[in-house]
Amino acid sequence: MCYEHIGGKLGQLLVENFAEKGWIAKSKPTDKHFYITDLGQEEFEKLGIDISQIKSEDL
Repeated sequence: MCYEHIGGKLGQLLVENFAEKGWIAKSKPTDKHFYITDLGQEEFEKLGIDISQIKSEDL
């Protein structure tokens, strides 16, 4: 972890996997930031990940 985020290949693989599963998405393909979908919220909670402290602009 660096600068409060996961970077490099691990970060890339996580983003790709979460997007493929529909856990995160972009409003438009050209958007820089992702948002956590309702499905993502449910699935992250099942994994024991508390996403309540993530602000929308952090993704």
